[in-house]
Amino acid sequence: MPFADLGLSDDLLRAIGDSGYTEPTPIQAGAIPPVLMGKDLIGIAQTGTGKTAAFVLPMIDILGEGRSRARMPRSLILEPTRELAAQVAENFEKYGKYHKLSMALLIGGVQMGDQIKALEKGVDVLIATPGRLMDLFSRGKILLTGCDLLVIDEADRMLDMGFIPDIEEICTKLPKQRQTLLFSATMPPVIQKLAAKFLTEPRRIEVARPASSNLNIDAKLVETRSDKKRDVLRELLRAEDVTNAIIFCNRKTTVRELTTSLKRSSSAVGQIHGDMEQAARIAELDRFKAGEINILVASDVAARGLDIKGVSHVFNFDVPWQPDDYVHRIGRTGRAGAKGKAYTLATREDGEAVAQIEKLTGTPIPRFGQESNDGDADVAAEQQTDKPKAKRSSRRSGKTESDKADAAPAPRPSEPKRPEEAEPAPTTRSSEPKRAQEPKRAEAPRKPAPAPRAAQPSAEEDWNGPLPSFLSVSLGS
Repeated sequence: MPFADLGLSDDLLRAIGDSGYTEPTPIQAGAIPPVLMGKDLIGIAQTGTGKTAAFVLPMIDILGEGRSRARMPRSLILEPTRELAAQVAENFEKYGKYHKLSMALLIGGVQMGDQIKALEKGVDVLIATPGRLMDLFSRGKILLTGCDLLVIDEADRMLDMGFIPDIEEICTKLPKQRQTLLFSATMPPVIQKLAAKFLTEPRRIEVARPASSNLNIDAKLVETRSDKKRDVLRELLRAEDVTNAIIFCNRKTTVRELTTSLKRSSSAVGQIHGDMEQAARIAELDRFKAGEINILVASDVAARGLDIKGVSHVFNFDVPWQPDDYVHRIGRTGRAGAKGKAYTLATREDGEAVAQIEKLTGTPIPRFGQESNDGDADVAAEQQTDKPKAKRSSRRSGKTESDKADAAPAPRPSEPKRPEEAEPAPTTRSSEPKRAQEPKRAEAPRKPAPAPRAAQPSAEEDWNGPLPSFLSVSLGS
């Protein structure tokens, strides 16, 4: 279906053509017609599906007629972060270049004086974060009584960031007779309640999750240890054909530390996180888009929803705490029909978080190294060495695993251990009684450990993780 079949104006179709697009995405095809008809709408879609244009395009045509008045914006778009707000503003500039629409961007980290001047002239489109909007409203610098069109974008993210009370208060200050569009990746109960309260007979448009349907993203899970993650990441950056990459971390401190570490081997590394000033974050993003840096280390809040073309790789240095964040992260690559790769570094402690991600996406994440591709051999070998192999204490005998290895026949050098043999998983013997393994241990003669083995194990060999269940045997009285 071409854009011309959606009922958009000729000027808008010309701007879309100038941008190189010919056919709408599923969310655009489903949302644009009812929005043009003045219907309320719930759009359930992830970032990367074209949802921003799904409301920007029809808004441009709706606002094409009419005049703005001082301090009374005609429409309002609420975004959870400054970066998303700036991205929506870019979309209005790109698609509205043949329309004479005025726009103002209200975000924190920017001088308030220029924003107030823009509002005093009157704007057709006001794009704002809830905090800055409420601040200016309390100062009497803005009136919302003339706002006939409201867009609540990334509603689930608004919930995560604690903005729902602000949104409810903003909605009470808008005219009751208005058109409201709500977009969210998920619909938890709080968001459903919000929609029921402030939307009137909304149309519901839902598209598939990119995490489960985007075949352009080659996602892999890289199993490693916490103290080896930086080394593994460097190996991946060297082994992969990385044009540019975004590396996600869970904490701002990790972003700063990892950036410093990577700069020792590559100067083309930048960072964005919540503690940075807005001007500095925008500058780093511009450098990344321009190719001055090819690696961007980011936190979730700072990079959520960013539309950066041509990102070849995404690396999750930390497994995200929320499953939805995984979908948003890997969605930074494989966009607009391009191919992309996403690697997630996971430790034993991340098992539950990985399981939640796989439950959300409905498919297991392939483990890296099980089916190595060309160029992956070095990294796969690195992963095999990461698995803890030696010297666990036995509660029953007080011996180390290395003592038992001395008593048992040594494996032939020509037969390296398979990955599953290097670290037996506790669950593989869950159906066997714990005492069933006692005779096998008793075969090894009890003798003192040789002197060379008594030395303190190295940091790489020492394993401080939980004791596997099959070693947790108890002695009868």
